[in-house]
Amino acid sequence: MSGLSHFDAKGDAHMVDVSDKAVTSRVAVAEGYIRMAQETFDIITEGRAKKGDVIGVARLAGIMGAKKTPELIPLCHPLPITKVAVELTPAPDLPGLRIEATVKTTGQTGVEMEALTAVSTAALTVYDMAKAVDKAMEITSIRVVLKDGGKSGRYEAS
Repeated sequence: MSGLSHFDAKGDAHMVDVSDKAVTSRVAVAEGYIRMAQETFDIITEGRAKKGDVIGVARLAGIMGAKKTPELIPLCHPLPITKVAVELTPAPDLPGLRIEATVKTTGQTGVEMEALTAVSTAALTVYDMAKAVDKAMEITSIRVVLKDGGKSGRYEAS
């Protein structure tokens, strides 16, 4: 299991000890998409969903998801999150929504998992709010596009 930090020498899962790591400013940005039928896209972007403001509720759900990450992902450290921003942008060419989450902290470990959880939670909320009209929606391409801070430095997706 060499190279995988969440496994010890015996191969057992464990929480990584970050107590000797420097406290630094850290940021992560994740993105993802939810594809849907044109009719569903129109309902959401025109604000006609029966459950209310899909984009607004999904934004709040994404923020909440980032804050709850250590409760959902077993080996994530609880972190003092200093910023969470979630943007849902209509992507007519899909049709669907592009979801982007930015998470910041000053701490001893990064916030990639929080950004990924924010995107996932926002996408799942869109699905929940629109499933009555479109059960075939597809959540796709969730990934980290930027990570900065800490010993490993900066990463940007190509």
